[in-house]
Amino acid sequence: MKRYLPWLTAFFSLTFVFAPLVTEPFTGYEEGQIPVFMDQPPIQPAGYAFSIWGVIYTWLIVSAVYGLWKRRDDYQWQLVRGPLALSLALGTLWLAIANATVIWATIVILVMAGVTVLALLRSPDKDFWWLKVPLGLYAGWLTAASFVSLAIAVAGYGILSYQAASILFLAIAMSAAILVQMMPPSGPAYGIAVIWALVGIIVQNGADNWIMSALAGIGIVLLLSRLARRAFT
Repeated sequence: MKRYLPWLTAFFSLTFVFAPLVTEPFTGYEEGQIPVFMDQPPIQPAGYAFSIWGVIYTWLIVSAVYGLWKRRDDYQWQLVRGPLALSLALGTLWLAIANATVIWATIVILVMAGVTVLALLRSPDKDFWWLKVPLGLYAGWLTAASFVSLAIAVAGYGILSYQAASILFLAIAMSAAILVQMMPPSGPAYGIAVIWALVGIIVQNGADNWIMSALAGIGIVLLLSRLARRAFT
């Protein structure tokens, strides 16, 4: 099975990237999917922030091709490929799932985030730009996106208000991100992707929802401090 992992990773990288071209577009959960609907939940970043997917898609493809060409039998790359291939396979299906059900979309993206962080923490320091950076961006954005989905699911089914769910899960997301960022194998790209999401939350909320903006700002400062400490030690 291990000898097929480079090919599987490359294959699922392609299916993941091209899935949006063959799947019904997903622009957020719709009113009919959840009992309590809110068009722009406070925890959801402003629309421009999702442009990071273009960078992630491109870099994942480049990484998969490089790995297949130069690191096909590399033991350290093989440790990464198992969880990464699983994440990409689930990601290929995620758009279709998200268009159908909030609950299963949330469960799937949480699994995607978990296994991608595992892959990132297994990644070697060598081939920094070819492997760790694309993995870090992907894992960081998934960390943010998974808690956004969780907050919407909790609020959408009336367990908490959208404001309360957004505050709670933003705090949990930032705690999880800081914990991952404190682990040396995570690399800087992970924190940068989370910071990008937090900036999007500030842009989305502004002064109208200063609690969310302030909380996101605190997360940015904490993550930047972790990145600076690592850079200068």
